[in-house]
Amino acid sequence: MDKERFTILLGGDVTVTDRLKAAVANSRVIAADGGMRHAAPLGLRPELWVGDFDSASEELLNAWPDVTRQPYPAAKAVTDGEIAVSEALSRGAHTLILVGALGGARSDHALQHLLYAVALAERGLDITLTSGEEEAQPLLPGSLNVDLPAGSLFSVAGFTALEGLDIGNVRYPLKDFALAFGSSRTISNVVNGGPVHFSLKSGKAIVLARPYDLTGA
Repeated sequence: MDKERFTILLGGDVTVTDRLKAAVANSRVIAADGGMRHAAPLGLRPELWVGDFDSASEELLNAWPDVTRQPYPAAKAVTDGEIAVSEALSRGAHTLILVGALGGARSDHALQHLLYAVALAERGLDITLTSGEEEAQPLLPGSLNVDLPAGSLFSVAGFTALEGLDIGNVRYPLKDFALAFGSSRTISNVVNGGPVHFSLKSGKAIVLARPYDLTGA
């Protein structure tokens, strides 16, 4: 087990895939409230279960009686997911896989997860967000390689204006590109095969990928 790699189980929708199972294998696990429902389908056993438990059913609570619980009041200043991440960081996390961070009924939570991931990446943490069908990774100044299947779709969404953006090994490459804030220029690109290469001179963005979506192939 990698003691610095943590899977955080969040409340969004999850599709169990071989790629997702491989990503979370041999990681330490912390569940946030109703995100515990993803543990059994993924074959995971959390070491800690945090939250106000308002979205955990009685059946779910009864299914995991031996997992340590850390309850919080419903009226609190942060989300259950942020509490779970803080617990992982206090236990030495350097890599975080946020499962259930994308999609679901709460778009406010999904957006907060994306913004929080960028903030964590700025602190030097390695972050992946996933629903099984979609994945996201922060893109900050520097370089990033993302291993994606040939023909799969991905996009880059800028949280600021971007300067010096390179995207390589894709159908529509870019070199030293300036992306205006709010532009759709980097939405829906297609992977050629193997790692996609990103580099950025300034700005903050997120790479959103659909590894099982081959409609662009």
